[in-house]
Amino acid sequence: MSIFSNQKLVFDIETIGVDFETLDKISQEYLLQYAESDEEEQETKERLGFYPLTGEIVAIGILNPDTDKGAIFLKTPNNTFTKQNSQDLLQIPNKLNENIIIETGSEKEILEKFWEIIKPYNYFISFNGRGFDVPYLMIRSAILGVKPTKDLMSNRYLNSQKFNAIHVDLLDQLTFYGALRKKFNLHFWSKAFGIQSPKEKEITGENVKKFYEEGKILEIAEYNYGDLVATKELYKKWDAYLNF
Repeated sequence: MSIFSNQKLVFDIETIGVDFETLDKISQEYLLQYAESDEEEQETKERLGFYPLTGEIVAIGILNPDTDKGAIFLKTPNNTFTKQNSQDLLQIPNKLNENIIIETGSEKEILEKFWEIIKPYNYFISFNGRGFDVPYLMIRSAILGVKPTKDLMSNRYLNSQKFNAIHVDLLDQLTFYGALRKKFNLHFWSKAFGIQSPKEKEITGENVKKFYEEGKILEIAEYNYGDLVATKELYKKWDAYLNF
């Protein structure tokens, strides 16, 4: 795939939680041990997608910031879909737009695609990738028997990272490795730098599962792409003014 010939790559994932009722009793009790109200129990159940032991990856997006070309790998189908939605999945296009291809498969298959396609790269860009995306990618890969091809967690500090896997986590860089009192999310950072925030649309990270269960896979791809573009633009700001 020649569109990935350059060395820089922005990446982002979307995740959903498993159904709480599918967990064994011991796991359920462990998760709810500190919930003191019905509201707290419900919040715990709704946050299962934040953890690789109670969630799964449904989208992995990559974007070359120099060429604006990339791909989104989508997990499809899912046995929770209705027959109608399962049929709709067959209509997913092979491109999101002229620059972004779409490929589908099981969670294991999209992880294999991701780790294979990033092999030529040595410079990776994320927003909170060290705190969320990379640990999630690596743990889910290990659980599913997929070997990562890059160690994107080798060291928090850029000048101490492996030469073939430099990972610029913009949340680390923009907060000067936590020196700022509050970190803020991608929406805040985007608005501060005059970048369109992907969080202003109908779908957000909190309701990806709802969209997924309704078979609205293309909408998830579009949301994932919005995160990639915002991260790319934020990287350009950091690189121009704060990258010494």
